[in-house]
Amino acid sequence: MNGATGFAGGRRLGRGASFSLLVFANVLLMASTSAPSPIYPLYLERWGFSVTILTVVFAVYVAGLVGALLTVGSLSDHLGRRPVLVASLLVAAAGTAIFWAAGGVFSLVLARVVQGIATGTATSALAAGLVEFSPAGRPHVGPTMTAVGTSFGLAIGGGLAGLLVQVSPRPDAEIFPVLTLAFVVLAALVFAIPETVVRRTGGLAALRPRIRVPRETRREFFAALPAIVAGWSTTGLFLALAPSLVRDVLHVGFGAAGGISITVLFIANCAGGLWAAWLPARGATLRGAVLLSLGAAVLAASVVFTSPFVFIGGSIVSGLGVGLTFNGTLRGISGATTSGSRSEVFSAAFVVSYAALGLPSLAAGLAVPSWGLETTTYLYTSFIAALSLIATLHAVRNLASGPTSRGQAACSRPARQQTATTTASAHVRGHH
Repeated sequence: MNGATGFAGGRRLGRGASFSLLVFANVLLMASTSAPSPIYPLYLERWGFSVTILTVVFAVYVAGLVGALLTVGSLSDHLGRRPVLVASLLVAAAGTAIFWAAGGVFSLVLARVVQGIATGTATSALAAGLVEFSPAGRPHVGPTMTAVGTSFGLAIGGGLAGLLVQVSPRPDAEIFPVLTLAFVVLAALVFAIPETVVRRTGGLAALRPRIRVPRETRREFFAALPAIVAGWSTTGLFLALAPSLVRDVLHVGFGAAGGISITVLFIANCAGGLWAAWLPARGATLRGAVLLSLGAAVLAASVVFTSPFVFIGGSIVSGLGVGLTFNGTLRGISGATTSGSRSEVFSAAFVVSYAALGLPSLAAGLAVPSWGLETTTYLYTSFIAALSLIATLHAVRNLASGPTSRGQAACSRPARQQTATTTASAHVRGHH
């Protein structure tokens, strides 16, 4: 059976338990990817490398992730969600285990590449599974929990690691063993979820690196790109540079401050995602793009005035913007996607997302030795502001044009107004 008609499998978890398990898997994966960020300055002191090397370490994660999305990102459409998720969780365990045993820069690079491969392999399968296991008649819950779970996981990982930096001389020796064990246990539990996809041919062909968006999805997909790039570039600024920025430019001596700034961003991101669930998809994207523009301006002002408080304010505004645009664009793309290409379309969306996460931050890291961290921050925030203004104009135009298909109309309505009609349920349960 496939996701449109039911679930394959024998003695398996129920729909609600499977949905909850996939939400937790998404949160744990995201927590593991943000956990190293607050520890990076300690690695820098321990092994004596530069901020530029730190951004390279961050960028190779994105390279591994995008490589996985381009090759195995749509594999769950062919092999099934369950085997792809189990494999990706075990690879994630290997990544945190390498961090646990790290003895130098090479170990950090290897760990981040492995983490990227794990996340890229799991991302589209998780996004698709969360729609397929969404409560009956409420398909919008899947994209919403994908967006909110991603933000919450990033907040938890960065926050806990930041607190450990403050209280422990070896935070890496405490957080990474726990994450490794959690991934192994979670992989075993995922065996118990029902399968939503019948295995079909074409798996080997799907491994050829490509980005493909079906014709019926292209209008919504390309309309979402400016907002996607602006939001994920903001996230890259925080994950790659915020701990060093807070310490060296804002002169905050509190060791956990870098991790706390990441947590503030992603808590606001969660709030933005939940707010977006009560708005039409295109309205959420518009509000988010406006807030991203404002947030970039406030972050730049925090550097001008050397004010940690202004920086926190900018983190909150930017986080709300990221959450609104992520949820809005994801719901818009979901509504224009058919069941047979669901993970393929999400793979394409996340390729763009993670390229926007990694490439600007890598460019910023390469610029720091020549221009300094302060000037580089001004350039980075200007880049985000320009993208956000473009996203705002696109969102205004798309909002004025209105939905062009039944799927887009369903995702454009506020979540609270979506009803559980038989047609809509069958249409979207076959999706995402």
